[in-house]
Amino acid sequence: MIPNGERVMGRLFGTDGARGVANSEISCELAMNIGKAAAMVLTENTNQRPKVLIGKDTRISGDMLECAIGCGLCSVGADVMTLGVVPTPAVAYLVKKYGYDAAVMISASHNPCEYNGIKIFKSDGYKLPDALEEEIEAIILDEVDTPPVMLGGNVGRVSVCENTVKDYIEHLKSTVDVRFDNMKIALDCANGSASVSANELFSSLGADCHIISAEPNGININDNCGSTHIENLQKYVVENNLDAGFAFDGDADRMLAVDENGEVVDGDKIIAICAEYMKSEGKLKNDTAVVTVMTNMGFSKFCEKNGIKTAVTKVGDRYVLENMLENGYSIGGEQSGHVIFLDYATTGDGQLTALQVLRVMKKTGKKLSELACCMTVYPQTMINVRVSKMGKARFGDDEEVKNAIRQAELQLGNTGRVLVRVSGTEPLVRVMLEGEDEKQIQTLAREIADVIEARLI
Repeated sequence: MIPNGERVMGRLFGTDGARGVANSEISCELAMNIGKAAAMVLTENTNQRPKVLIGKDTRISGDMLECAIGCGLCSVGADVMTLGVVPTPAVAYLVKKYGYDAAVMISASHNPCEYNGIKIFKSDGYKLPDALEEEIEAIILDEVDTPPVMLGGNVGRVSVCENTVKDYIEHLKSTVDVRFDNMKIALDCANGSASVSANELFSSLGADCHIISAEPNGININDNCGSTHIENLQKYVVENNLDAGFAFDGDADRMLAVDENGEVVDGDKIIAICAEYMKSEGKLKNDTAVVTVMTNMGFSKFCEKNGIKTAVTKVGDRYVLENMLENGYSIGGEQSGHVIFLDYATTGDGQLTALQVLRVMKKTGKKLSELACCMTVYPQTMINVRVSKMGKARFGDDEEVKNAIRQAELQLGNTGRVLVRVSGTEPLVRVMLEGEDEKQIQTLAREIADVIEARLI
């Protein structure tokens, strides 16, 4: 299946902001122009001097891009307050708390250090919708409007926020009603944004914390650590006899867990654990959880068994959020560990998610392995095929690729499913198959990937 209506990357923005190799695809000039255009679009209805926050993760290019974006914002008369190194969800929370007009996060999330990106939040803490991103693209690429040039006293100022991390930690602590005394946990900070907050947050709630990969040097973010390289955490939890481990990505907006036996508890299971407990407390709004087309078949079986309805969206936490807002749901997310608790946050938050998982463990008295048994995971295989920009654009129209997908679907019948989609953030086509026979789905996935490599490289 090729998902209908899936957003292919825009001219600048993908499913999670603008992203690419820093100082090349994400150049200083582009960053400055995004700052100018964003200030125009987001503050066109205000008569006062616009105010914009800027946060960043630990990448070496963050300082450079922060300066460039700040220059762009100040040149059109916006005042800037820099937050320093912070998690992405902290930026989303603080823009509303501080009463700012917009916020920018400089991060490439789970990608290696040579990448960086620009995510923009509105004053209410939500990411920009497609329409506003397209307006920014039009100003920069089509020159449909010209950003103003301010002179003299109308040029923007730059200030530094001193209480960023403290304010964010206090907010997260307010989302739980228990302490975690006598709970032993490991926190893998991916040498990224969680390095500035995780230890203080979880230790202040009583947890015995083992902190790993929290020594960022600008180039080691996500380097063999964090949620995309969870093997070290699995080993660490078992060797140190811990109750659980939590691995964040570079900007700490996602989290994958490890149970006491070293088994990975992914986003699907995390949503299942939390949704089931929220339902028991009467806090699962409309008894519904929002997930994406990538969510394991076992999740829907779990929901059917437990009286929970599912809403399914395109891949991307922005689409999960849109569905939640439109229908008044309280939890949603992705298998990758982006989980949104809309009662507490406007975006995915890895540390918030870890707190909620620990809360369920504490309240139920169950080990994480016991909680994770709530759903059966069907075998699933994924192959990421690197393609050219032209190949990515041709993906939906290539008949040989379509035929390869149809043939795999015929062979699986009702015992599994095929999902082939372009990445919203990288030059990849993702081939995902799921079914009862692991060997069969691996073979079929490889056959589809081979056709894509031959046609779209």
